[in-house]
Amino acid sequence: MTTTQAHRFCIAPMMDWTDRHCRVFHRHLTKHALLYTEMVTADAVIHGNRARLLGFSDVEHPIALQLGGSEPAKLAEAARIGVDLGYNEINLNVGCPSDRVQEGRFGACLMSEPELVAACVAAMRAHHSVPVTVKCRIGIDEQDEEEDLRRFIEVVAGAGCTRFIVHARKAWLKGLSPKENREVPPLDYARVYRLKAAHPGLEIVLNGGIETIDDARAHLDHVDGVMLGRAAYQNPAILADVDRVIFGVEAESPTRAAALNAIVPYVEQHLSRGGRLSNVTRHVLGLYHGQPRGKAFRRHLSEGATLASATADVLRAAIALVEHGAGYPGDRSRAA
Repeated sequence: MTTTQAHRFCIAPMMDWTDRHCRVFHRHLTKHALLYTEMVTADAVIHGNRARLLGFSDVEHPIALQLGGSEPAKLAEAARIGVDLGYNEINLNVGCPSDRVQEGRFGACLMSEPELVAACVAAMRAHHSVPVTVKCRIGIDEQDEEEDLRRFIEVVAGAGCTRFIVHARKAWLKGLSPKENREVPPLDYARVYRLKAAHPGLEIVLNGGIETIDDARAHLDHVDGVMLGRAAYQNPAILADVDRVIFGVEAESPTRAAALNAIVPYVEQHLSRGGRLSNVTRHVLGLYHGQPRGKAFRRHLSEGATLASATADVLRAAIALVEHGAGYPGDRSRAA
């Protein structure tokens, strides 16, 4: 599966959520979706602990590294590091509205400086062939007319960016929290559809408010790809249908139990390196959302996996509990 094809369905970069453990779990639900790292600043990539910040497993491919920053030279160096490590795409964050990000002069505030974003993209693309993409909003503050978005896209595309992930909400840089900026500004999918129609040579990926795989499939009639964020994380079981519905793979969708059993060896390897069970299992808590014994599954992991002595047996027991009722009140096997 090429990176371009993978863009038909992406799982959004989400701070404190889409770490390497989350991505390994998601990969066992969908083989073809494009996975994204959490946003990492260019300075952190250059000067920080790269193994901790940028490490990933081969199973995670295709995978994109999302960078934050506004200094072309630093972003170029960070992009080079990411390419050398094997990332399939380098993405520039021009969509995050948080105050902390604005103070660093990156994220959504850069939509007011398309020439600077173009300079960053040009620098990041200069010495390698790995795609450099941009994730943005449809507008910011009072600068949210269709003409503003069109100009931003055209200026940045002029620097060689051919793929844009567009969150179909504007961002208010003052007065709304990052959480409110994901919910309060109204969605405007039609504007993103028109953006694609006006620029057929660009790849436009739609992000924002998509809740189901069927909804994602419907959007693909108008754009080149879709990106799910919170829905994919909070109810990860929906990812099991991505390969069949979005990519046309003729195979049965993986079951919840199969995905969990598949990560047990990864969990054991993580524990052998000094990690904690909860580092991984916190990402699977929503897998049985709305299913029988789902609350018991979450309770078992929430209580057992946080113990310093917890082993992969805690996860195995949680699987047995939710799939077979083993250890559940009323389970006759306990008396055997």
